[in-house]
Amino acid sequence: MSADPTQVLAFETDCHIFDGCGFPAPGLHSFLFKPLWGDADSNVYFNKTMLLALLGSIIIVGFFWAAFRKPKVVPGKLQMVAETGYDFIRRGVVYETIGKKEGEKYVPLVVSLFFFIWMMNLWSIIPIAQFPVTSIISYPLVLALIVYILWVSLTFKRHGFVGFFKNVTGYDKSLGAVLPLAMVIEFFSNLLVRPFTHAVRLFANMFAGHTLLLLFTIASWYLLNGIGIAYAGVSFIMTIVMTAFELFIQALQAYVFVLLTCTYIQGALAEHH
Repeated sequence: MSADPTQVLAFETDCHIFDGCGFPAPGLHSFLFKPLWGDADSNVYFNKTMLLALLGSIIIVGFFWAAFRKPKVVPGKLQMVAETGYDFIRRGVVYETIGKKEGEKYVPLVVSLFFFIWMMNLWSIIPIAQFPVTSIISYPLVLALIVYILWVSLTFKRHGFVGFFKNVTGYDKSLGAVLPLAMVIEFFSNLLVRPFTHAVRLFANMFAGHTLLLLFTIASWYLLNGIGIAYAGVSFIMTIVMTAFELFIQALQAYVFVLLTCTYIQGALAEHH
């Protein structure tokens, strides 16, 4: 196989079934990329995922800037699309979860998170890019940490130290004898498990989705030989089906991430827990 094992894609190998070579199955190596600039050994480098994250950020900022730089009372097509997306997150997520009065100040953050995550996910099905940035754990982890720091700071600011302690431990005298055990479980769940699960939920779904897309794409090419052509057709159909399914999952995961973000903010601001 002539392809670099860290950059395997279906069109980069001449290996087919019945040619005496094994199936180039996707794996962890499919998520590793050589530096485009710098040295990986020194941990100072710039690779494909970083490039996609940068380009995605520029696309999102450019889109909203172009849509709202000269807003009109009767919006054009671009402004209408941008307003629809913005209003969906503002009303359907922020207002519904936090409330209009408390939630208005968090709308810019939540909208930014949603469209950034969605764009990072969409790279998976865009030709040439073909890789979801959020399938690299560091990106969802940083986003989850931003939300975590916001949640902790808001809880301290709103309730003070004692209120914060009660909030994160689920303090409730009505629990009686099981209260100490419940407080320990809630403490570790909120302070340690919460940011981890918030990040992993997004990462795991995009990692698994990209692996499946790679599997069917590579299989379509690998089976394209002799009688295997019939199976290649089936695999190609599955590639199309999985791509359509990924479109849904990509938007859903961005939505779930910001919905949980709003839930955490609401919990920090709530007077009674």
